[in-house]
Amino acid sequence: MIESATGLILRTRPLTDTSLIVHWLTPNFGRVATVAKGARRPKSPFGGKLDLFYLCDLSFSRSRRSELHTLREVALRETHGVLRHELGCLRQACYCAALIEQVTETETPLPAFFDLMTGWLAHLPPGAPQSLNPFVFELKLLKELGLAPDLTRASLAPGTKEIVRRLQDSDWAALGRLCLSPGQLEELRRFLHGFLIYHLGRIPPGRTG
Repeated sequence: MIESATGLILRTRPLTDTSLIVHWLTPNFGRVATVAKGARRPKSPFGGKLDLFYLCDLSFSRSRRSELHTLREVALRETHGVLRHELGCLRQACYCAALIEQVTETETPLPAFFDLMTGWLAHLPPGAPQSLNPFVFELKLLKELGLAPDLTRASLAPGTKEIVRRLQDSDWAALGRLCLSPGQLEELRRFLHGFLIYHLGRIPPGRTG
């Protein structure tokens, strides 16, 4: 069976000298893994289309034996160029992708998580990475999981509580206008670290701060 989807590349790794395994996040099929046969050859039709956090339209043949399907065609939609120039932004994106992989199952529709990840990537600033970015992602992810912090019980300063409310509920464009003091940023970092450990058991490597 041939399936079509829009997908964001979360990870890639070599399968053979000529083929590549590509892990995708899609809205309708969730996280899926495909093998791109011949993708590592110099004249592959997949050349230049399969890199971390590329957003693509793809088609794949579904395997009857495993969860590794065969990639057929890819049309590139967005490369998220800021990640190619700012290593800090790329590290933040890898951390956010690892969080999604940790809290979701494969082959399960994930439209909200797809929108969360693509929305976060689309609004990355063009300059150096912002320390607040992964914390915003964490709060919105927790809300999607039904684990939003109960701010009536949280041991946070009133100003920080109000910031958390805005970070959870505001759109990405509005979040770019928020400005936290160093003290508020550190308070938020510590609070979310403990909250994530308590509810998720662990935090993937690479968390900023």
